[in-house]
Amino acid sequence: MKIDILTLFPEMFTGVLGSSILKRAAEKQIASYQVINFRDFSTDKHQTVDDYPYGGGPGMVLKAQPIFDAVAHVKEAETAGKNPRIILLCPQGETYSQRKAEELAKEDHLIFICGHYEGYDERIRQHLVTDEISIGDFVLTGGELGAMVMIDSIVRLLPGALGNKASALQESFSTPLLDYPHYTRPANFRDMEVPEVLLNGHHKKIEEWRKKQALQRTFQRRPDLLRNYELTEQERKWLKELTDENGSCIK
Repeated sequence: MKIDILTLFPEMFTGVLGSSILKRAAEKQIASYQVINFRDFSTDKHQTVDDYPYGGGPGMVLKAQPIFDAVAHVKEAETAGKNPRIILLCPQGETYSQRKAEELAKEDHLIFICGHYEGYDERIRQHLVTDEISIGDFVLTGGELGAMVMIDSIVRLLPGALGNKASALQESFSTPLLDYPHYTRPANFRDMEVPEVLLNGHHKKIEEWRKKQALQRTFQRRPDLLRNYELTEQERKWLKELTDENGSCIK
């Protein structure tokens, strides 16, 4: 996957792209990153990328020209002939989710546009981007941190990016249920013990325990995730146990 990032602050990405899974993905040629300062595409001598909004109002608005030209430059370098997904980080956009990450992980080329100031010239939204994404209902100084979050969540889904292929499939939000609890050695730490079922080596019982725990954790922490989840007959029985007024947890 080819990933291009258009930003006014390229230095913000150095540590993130050069560490951990993102670094290893680049070393294994699973993903490549290019960070571009779209100020370099401004056509005036002061390299201006923003201006006052028509009609007045507070703040400055990012101009269309530098961003349009930066995207055109990136697309010209694309040899595969495919149209990239062009993602605008924007508080007005679609709320980001694991499902969206999985969708974008199937693409060959992604372009992220990170904004600052009051907003974007509307023509960028209308005529350039394919996706507008928000990582949550809160305000950031710019789109850089949102882009980092998205890139991390996408690249780790690419084949070969994680050491264990099953890891990404079993995590919270990769399935309709939250992840089950995990434990490691020692079995007893400061009188806090690992559940006995995980120590007996009975794989069928372990799998059943994990499914129960995942359902319980989802019911207790994110019941909204169960609204569109098609329960199995066994899961319906477990859920009935959870909602029974004589007890709120699975034994």
